[in-house]
Amino acid sequence: MLSKLPRHLDPDTFGFIIGDLSRLMRAEMERRIAQAGLSVTPAEGRTLANIARIGCVRQNVLAERMGLEAMTLSTYLDRLEARGLVSRKPDPADRRAKLVDLTPAADAVLDHVRRISEQLRADLSRGMPQARWGQLLEELKQIRADLAAMRSQAGDRPA
Repeated sequence: MLSKLPRHLDPDTFGFIIGDLSRLMRAEMERRIAQAGLSVTPAEGRTLANIARIGCVRQNVLAERMGLEAMTLSTYLDRLEARGLVSRKPDPADRRAKLVDLTPAADAVLDHVRRISEQLRADLSRGMPQARWGQLLEELKQIRADLAAMRSQAGDRPA
């Protein structure tokens, strides 16, 4: 006889909290980017920020890092390329693959996104001492490193 699983799961487990934080942070960043009237959509701003974080990168790796389907990312990149904010070129190691990079024109947009992000972090950290906020960030970075190591040991590409 199969035992019944409990229908109620604790909403305050680590995974749920991290998932909720990610979703809520993204939504708030998107709201603030849209409110700022930037020349890019919030998703395009996130795409630029991820390219800035990673550097020149294969399009498929960028999609994986962002948790997007390749076609969704391709749409964002088409619009960003049309505005002169990104460039795509064949990867010399595999001409079927495309390398994506920022153009100098992306700097002004990224500066706006950075300021919005800094203000959001300031708003979020307002309720705790700076030292405690720094400690929280260090602990989260350690968890990220541990998860990346687990993924690497399993033979997957690191995130």
